[in-house]
Amino acid sequence: MYTTKFLRLMETFFIGLIGGYLFNLGNLPLPWVLGPLTFVMLWQGFTKRQAYWPSTVKNSGLIVLGIYFGMYFTVQTFSSIGPYLVTFVVLTVALIAASIFISSVITKWIDVDKITSAFGSIPGGLTEMVIASESLNARSSLVVIFQTVRLITVLFVVPTTIIFYFTQVGASVSGLFQSTEPAVGGWSYAWFILPVLAGWLCRNKIPAGIVIGPLALTAILNISTIDLPSVPNTFLILAQMAVGIGLGKNISFSDLKMGGKYSLVYFGVSVSLITISFGLGILLAQLTSLDLATAILSIAPGGLIEMVLTASIVGADPAIVSAFQLVRILLIITFVPPFLKWYFRKNVKQNAA
Repeated sequence: MYTTKFLRLMETFFIGLIGGYLFNLGNLPLPWVLGPLTFVMLWQGFTKRQAYWPSTVKNSGLIVLGIYFGMYFTVQTFSSIGPYLVTFVVLTVALIAASIFISSVITKWIDVDKITSAFGSIPGGLTEMVIASESLNARSSLVVIFQTVRLITVLFVVPTTIIFYFTQVGASVSGLFQSTEPAVGGWSYAWFILPVLAGWLCRNKIPAGIVIGPLALTAILNISTIDLPSVPNTFLILAQMAVGIGLGKNISFSDLKMGGKYSLVYFGVSVSLITISFGLGILLAQLTSLDLATAILSIAPGGLIEMVLTASIVGADPAIVSAFQLVRILLIITFVPPFLKWYFRKNVKQNAA
């Protein structure tokens, strides 16, 4: 049994490796995330074989990337975020309001109730949205499909648009990890045990804890007097592959087919929200001293990992993007589900009266 699992693991790994290599060869955006994601998703869809990729492997990749992002933080990062926080929160609330409004409007033309539509459109965590929708008797199976469509759209549209807008024909897309190997090494790598433990302990305690734990602890270590070594390039590539394969494994053709024509509708909703977020990002840049790339990536409804990696490529500030994306995630996961529950229950009571 263990031999079979190992062979399936290796099969999945090499499919992802081929995808990453070809995307990198083609100078495509985020090659070591989107390449494995695409190839594993297509491989499962066309061969009907189930990829084997334990959550432990994906989580290991998330921890490594959390450590890498944390090393961008300096004392100046924290002082820089403060003046922009209120403006950022207001614009994020505007983006959430836009998603609720659009999701409500489209239900006039399709056979999907407003509750299901709202939870399927909001740029929040898939799991949290599904759980919250179930408590209001929404069609949770459709929420999963619509959130999957949103995830795929965001993962491909946002990095591609940003990278090719802020670089000359993607010239620096594959140059993210071309830095030299760290001058500090040896026993100094032992410091990374602490962020690894933080990720493991926080993984089920807080939203996105598997990334936030290592990121936060590494940031603290980095602004202290401790001299941390860089994360080796090979580890960064493997970490991205681990995440990309994990995402691709969870996207199935059958789910997308089940959504039918509605999948195309919610693809349109996702593109609309991405466009609105770009507009809000431009507004954030005008209202603050943030550069345009940092502002857009901070407010974009994308995954934390993908937005920060994109920031690293286009010369934006990865630390500020990390901080604001964390604020966005926590804001959506903490406040949006309870608000929607209250809002829709209130509407049901009013309609009943």
